[in-house]
Amino acid sequence: MAAIKSPLPDDAQKVAGEALQGSLIDLIDLSLTAKQAHWNLTGRNFKVVHEHLDEIVALARGGQDDVAERAVAIGVNPDGRARTVADRTKNPQLEAGYLADDKVVAAITDLLAQIIARFRERITATDEPDPVTQDLLIAIARELEKQHWMFQAQT
Repeated sequence: MAAIKSPLPDDAQKVAGEALQGSLIDLIDLSLTAKQAHWNLTGRNFKVVHEHLDEIVALARGGQDDVAERAVAIGVNPDGRARTVADRTKNPQLEAGYLADDKVVAAITDLLAQIIARFRERITATDEPDPVTQDLLIAIARELEKQHWMFQAQT
């Protein structure tokens, strides 16, 4: 099979590819974490938090696809395999079992803050090498920050 030729010089492709791969891992793990919380949630605010977690899942899944497709467009193979995500995630994991709504809100708030910080680092890193990738990361970060605000307001 023929490889996709990158529109970027090799050094720019490397920086953008690393930023996209890190973002892909963050977003895949975020979607899994939010779904795990969604399934195991308990508490007085169950319905509101349960539904809000689905918004996080939808955001993360949409972002995953955009990030992976951008990677392929610049000639980088995205790796979203379960083993890769498990081995390379930097996201803290939730406890097993039922999860109280207040603990889920706090955990998701913290998780989003960590992911946003990494996205901001990637935004800075891609400024010169690939403004198109940077633009994509900015758009996803904007939505992550909106969700962070909404979860933070519940604490």
